[in-house]
Amino acid sequence: MSEMLEGEPRHLRVLIANERRDRLEQLAQVVAGLGHEVIAREIYVKEVGAATERERPDVALVGLGLSSEHALELITEIVREASCPVIALLHAKDPAYVREAAKRGVFAYIVDGDSDELQSAIDITLQRFAEYQNLQGAFGRRAMIEQAKGILMARHSIDADGAFNMLRDHSQHNGHKLVDIAQAVVDSYLLLAQPAQSAPEPAS
Repeated sequence: MSEMLEGEPRHLRVLIANERRDRLEQLAQVVAGLGHEVIAREIYVKEVGAATERERPDVALVGLGLSSEHALELITEIVREASCPVIALLHAKDPAYVREAAKRGVFAYIVDGDSDELQSAIDITLQRFAEYQNLQGAFGRRAMIEQAKGILMARHSIDADGAFNMLRDHSQHNGHKLVDIAQAVVDSYLLLAQPAQSAPEPAS
């Protein structure tokens, strides 16, 4: 991601959304002028979620049109897919809208900026989004390892250090990542913990 910030911006697939069609077209021209591809132009809330899921854009730009609620609902639908960061675009300062948009999950906002400002906002947002995803992944891996340790502690009557050593030794011996070993322990436990289904009685 640092290469993108230091060098030329990479070609991005961009979804744009705004209830005002004229602003949608203006934004599309700006995005194209930056060398990016507009892969979806959405006006309606009921369609933007499906478009996000279908197209998997790199970034989404949501403009504030006539209704702040409409724009917020667009943001909510895009964020729900969790496939890309969202940037809110405003034509004037609106702290209340920005606060609500932040609650809905936008990663950045820009007020009536030129194309250079928009590109800078996109670059910074993509970097923050990548860092966020890495952090989420780290939390997920840690939780998986802790769950596996708990299973081993209960199964072998050992403490947390002993359970971690078991995972680590098995990882080193088999050449697999520690988190993959933990995943296998958890999956095996869940499978073995399921109640056995009684076999059907033979017909008389």
